[in-house]
Amino acid sequence: MYTYKTHGTCSQEIQFDIKDNKITELKFVRGCAGNTQGVAKLAIGMDVDDVIARLQGVQCRNGTSCPDQLAKALIEYKNSLN
Repeated sequence: MYTYKTHGTCSQEIQFDIKDNKITELKFVRGCAGNTQGVAKLAIGMDVDDVIARLQGVQCRNGTSCPDQLAKALIEYKNSLN
């Protein structure tokens, strides 16, 4: 399980697993439960690059959002593979 510490959001971290460039598990720790659970359910099974393209730049407060933080987490994960 990969863990990303979020910045500027109500959620504190994002935990996820990826197999064959698809999100297989995803959980936000804290944050707005309904929204973060909804984002997680929508993203599971999706291609990592598609999730990044759809969620990067979504704004809520502090210049970011939980979906935007997920995109940042996935980018960091991809960069760690290189």
